[in-house]
Amino acid sequence: MAGGISGRSVTVVGAGVAGLAVGLALAQRGAQVQVLEQAAAIQEVGAGLQISTNGAVVLRALGLGDALAGVSVRGQGVSLFDGLSGRRVVHLDLAAIRPDHRPAYVHRADLIGLLHRAALAAGVRIVLAAKAAQVDLATRPRLFLSDGSVQECDVLIGADGLKSVVHHALNGVIAPWFTRQAAWRAVIPGRPDDVPGAEVHMGPGRHLVSYPLRGGALRNIVAVEERGAWLAEGWSHRDDPAHLRAAFAGFSPRVRGWLDQVTETGLWGLYRHPVARHWARSLPQGAVALLGDAAHPTLPFLAQGANMALEDAFVLADVLDRHGVTAGAMALYQDLRAPRCRRIVDASGGMARIYHLGRPWRAPAYAALTLAGKFAPGRMIARQDWIWGHDVTAGADQARSVSQTGT
Repeated sequence: MAGGISGRSVTVVGAGVAGLAVGLALAQRGAQVQVLEQAAAIQEVGAGLQISTNGAVVLRALGLGDALAGVSVRGQGVSLFDGLSGRRVVHLDLAAIRPDHRPAYVHRADLIGLLHRAALAAGVRIVLAAKAAQVDLATRPRLFLSDGSVQECDVLIGADGLKSVVHHALNGVIAPWFTRQAAWRAVIPGRPDDVPGAEVHMGPGRHLVSYPLRGGALRNIVAVEERGAWLAEGWSHRDDPAHLRAAFAGFSPRVRGWLDQVTETGLWGLYRHPVARHWARSLPQGAVALLGDAAHPTLPFLAQGANMALEDAFVLADVLDRHGVTAGAMALYQDLRAPRCRRIVDASGGMARIYHLGRPWRAPAYAALTLAGKFAPGRMIARQDWIWGHDVTAGADQARSVSQTGT
């Protein structure tokens, strides 16, 4: 089944960032796309996201660069603080040193909204209250919905997150492991005069990240605590804000002042998932593929979940457009994406150790960070170039070279 993707029928499971982005990218290339979403409405859920340069280039390629700028706050820099004393350990002025690598802070609902509108304008059909129950990959992709109906298509794409039925069809069920960390997510009123930058407040066994949203009208908070007790996965679970305040009671007045404003919060356990062994498969009459959290769930410490999903979406659409619905295209997609995503997942998993240092390691580590920020801030920022500087829109050959070498 060669000949590009134009005119092919594509069913995408999941209307999150990954699903809407790949649906839009494929529709722009002439595919007949429908996106199935289990929720009854596209609602304002979630909190803040950081769209770094590698994700922003995809949105620009999809024609959404101006739309992103209109709903986001452009970060000026990032500061790391001793969470207990409130002393700033290091400040990295991205606006001065690497203005091209400033992230966009955006509410997830706003990003979903602009992708949703663009997908509809491109001709994508979005079907709500459509819950996937089972997948048959014997000959042609067949998706069984919970209402008893069956969907057939040329290409089935699983963008259905952590508990993806498409992932299970390709890889079986693989249990994740609990990292013994829990995370709270909250949004509080902001101050429009706050400096538009990210703050990381570090302490023994816990840290808190915050940045502005919606022009400074809101402030996003993600707080992580190490704990021994098991906790359910999934960021939609609710918790009493008093538990969050108690966990960070020893932090600085700035942090406690933020947490005093929290009226509702989500809480979820952080789990490590292996990157999918099989991302895609060619079938006798079609193909199936995964992207986003369905392929590579990651911990939030490098803020790359949404960015990797955007990269996946562009690469999958580009490969199908260039090479058709073929075995070679499916293998190429995995070759282009799996090594890079695996490296990001592994790197993110190690960040908590840096943020959560206790005695006797905190003081010398913070001193080293202060010296590095004073004398070599550009070198500190350049350590993330392999993430932020990756551009999947630059061409398939270039993208493959960067992904496989890890540079």
